[in-house]
Amino acid sequence: MGKTAFVFSGQGAQYPGMGKELYENSAAAKAVFDMAEKIRPGTIQQCFEGTKEELAVTINTQPCVFVCDLAAAAAVAEKGVKPDFVAGFSLGEIAAIAFAGMISYEEAFKLVCKRAEYMDKAARENKGAMAAVLKLTPGKVEEICSDFAKAYPVNYNSPAQTVVAAAENEIDALCDKVKSEKGKAVKLAVSGAFHSPFMSSAAEELAAYLENISVKEPDVPVYANYTAQPYEGNFKALIAAQVQNPVKWQTTVENMIAEGADRFIEVGVGKTLTGLIKKINADVNAVNIENKEGLDALN
Repeated sequence: MGKTAFVFSGQGAQYPGMGKELYENSAAAKAVFDMAEKIRPGTIQQCFEGTKEELAVTINTQPCVFVCDLAAAAAVAEKGVKPDFVAGFSLGEIAAIAFAGMISYEEAFKLVCKRAEYMDKAARENKGAMAAVLKLTPGKVEEICSDFAKAYPVNYNSPAQTVVAAAENEIDALCDKVKSEKGKAVKLAVSGAFHSPFMSSAAEELAAYLENISVKEPDVPVYANYTAQPYEGNFKALIAAQVQNPVKWQTTVENMIAEGADRFIEVGVGKTLTGLIKKINADVNAVNIENKEGLDALN
């Protein structure tokens, strides 16, 4: 019998109206939204009615995507489907650790609001940009980045997709270099150079905030972006380090498959992770659950 993994969406997958069908069709999902609304009034309105531009602002994006992720997971669990492992992409990792019982939902939501605040501040103080590099191996992308003063591979997404972060004044030249090497570079509509040294101040502030939070052993294994392995050792250090270090997504998925995962359910917003998982291993079953149709199709 194969195993099931829940994977939680990250920042960038947001869209107007997200989560509304979950709220209307699942009591468990509604409870998650209501929890967030009490802590941060206006969150529900932003998810359901916010504009694309409003949702793209980091201090809005992260709380809104988090609540949709956690609501989707709660709705899937309400239908009787439980995971053997969980992992989240970037922001999604906070939803994963909350779902796994490491932090209460309330504390996790407050943590996400702080994380967004710290990352937004770091992005404004250290101007950077990001681009997805396609058609080149991770090794080749690392080689290209080494030619620049401040350029870093930050998301190892699949065998042929690596996201890079760079200084604003280097990103165009880096993209040109990618093209000259027969690759494709697509600049991302993000407000900062996430998962890179540009976020070091955010990691420090997050570490300080985490000192006052209780973090417990997970109910199910949670794979960390930083190590691509289940959380162990200093949990708080792993949570804080994640914002300034690469997301090892391909290795994370491969490691879960090696442990028996053959069904991946993307909970939250969009189909980005579902698509990446299929590129990493076409033999596993990967679906996304973000609305009534997805919930109804569960078995």
